[in-house]
Amino acid sequence: QVQLVESGGGSVQAGGSLRLSCRASGSILSINVMGWYRQAPGKQREMVTTITSGGSTNYADSVKGRFTISRDNAKNTVYLQMNSLKPEDTAVYYCNANARSVSTNWNAYWGQGTQVTVSS
Repeated sequence: QVQLVESGGGSVQAGGSLRLSCRASGSILSINVMGWYRQAPGKQREMVTTITSGGSTNYADSVKGRFTISRDNAKNTVYLQMNSLKPEDTAVYYCNANARSVSTNWNAYWGQGTQVTVSS
């Protein structure tokens, strides 16, 4: 099995910055895509950004130019640097990883979520 543990959420004023981290652990054989998703109250979960093991990235239009995803493959860790935060970025942020472990084939795994609150 694979476990994802996030950290780094919190409260910040508009225009501020936060950095999220997510580390995958377990009997991992390989991780291809890792990413961040978010869910605001009353809304569906949406993709924020993803990154492949080779470093190719994809961003939602709403965060392009403000958020940066990065990854340390040796540590099975993905980061999300969030700058110029806006109140509409307020949500629970979830880490996601598509991984293969000793006991399972490729599966999508989710972290427990971390709250990001941006006040105006």
